[in-house]
Amino acid sequence: MTAPATEAPRRILLVRLSAIGDIVFASSLVSCFRRAYPDAHIAWLAQPECAALLRNHPDLDEVVEWPIGHLRDLWRRRRLAEVLRHSRRLVTELRRRDFDLAVDLQGLMKSALPVRLSGAPVRIGLGTREGGALLMTRVVDRGGDSARIGSEYLHLAETLGLPVDGFEMAVHYSASAGAGADRLIGEHGLGRGFAVICPFTTRLQKHWFPDRWAALARRVRDQLGLPVVVLGGPDDRDAAALIAADAAGAAVDLAGRTSLQEAAAMIERSRALIGVDTGLSHMGIALKRPTLLLFGSTCPYTDTARPEAQVLYHAMDCSPCKRRPTCGGLFHCMRAIEVDEVMRALRALPGVDA
Repeated sequence: MTAPATEAPRRILLVRLSAIGDIVFASSLVSCFRRAYPDAHIAWLAQPECAALLRNHPDLDEVVEWPIGHLRDLWRRRRLAEVLRHSRRLVTELRRRDFDLAVDLQGLMKSALPVRLSGAPVRIGLGTREGGALLMTRVVDRGGDSARIGSEYLHLAETLGLPVDGFEMAVHYSASAGAGADRLIGEHGLGRGFAVICPFTTRLQKHWFPDRWAALARRVRDQLGLPVVVLGGPDDRDAAALIAADAAGAAVDLAGRTSLQEAAAMIERSRALIGVDTGLSHMGIALKRPTLLLFGSTCPYTDTARPEAQVLYHAMDCSPCKRRPTCGGLFHCMRAIEVDEVMRALRALPGVDA
């Protein structure tokens, strides 16, 4: 498949502001644009907390930070003059880059607005809603096989005529992040191999249960001979500490103690990853590690496109409830996933027992 017959864009802006998992899904597009337009300047606009995930991508020329969280904070504090000043500076910096193609990969007004403000004459939105379609010159529907990981981005690439052979997610990190991960591995005696668990996300209905994580950690240690590393963010420290304490020495708690890139490096060095529907978990697939994902209230994909990655998902009559659970906090869909089932599925993944 070849690039579109129209005049090749010189400067391309991809916009996906957040979140970590969604940026991992969308990362497959970068190499598609690079192969289609090898001489173009390709930039990605992201929120500061996600930008590190993209900085070392070899096919990106630039990562531009869009501090929407900071602007919202100023707005809430009624510091309107500062909002206006910062916004003008951001728009000026965006326009001086002279993009001629901007692509909204998020489909929300908050992502459509910087696409329009970029001044790019060609503006393509992927399933853009919330009125953002009015700011686009073209909108592509979110098509494709919804069971496949990142299907909407594959559909966009095919619709735009980009090359899609070897369509894969990609996560890259710096040499210093790799060195930081190696240092942690040495400090905690993990040099003979370890598994990673990623238990945390922003929605409780996507969580598994702390006692089951602890039991799983003990089983992984006893049956596979692997200590378990708990990864997460600073807000997850208390919950991670409880899991590690209940795991009775089978878990090393690194939640909130790594940078995003160091977490990626730890995942790539692991023998396996088990996690819920959260950004760090999806990085396991991108980094080609044996990965087992536990889904309940959401089921964004069941086809991981990789033989060493699998999704465990027990659909209920109310599935997927997404952001509107009706179970009164019982979370039957996640409770249906038992530790025994996770261990069987984990041991069946290629490479885990290597």
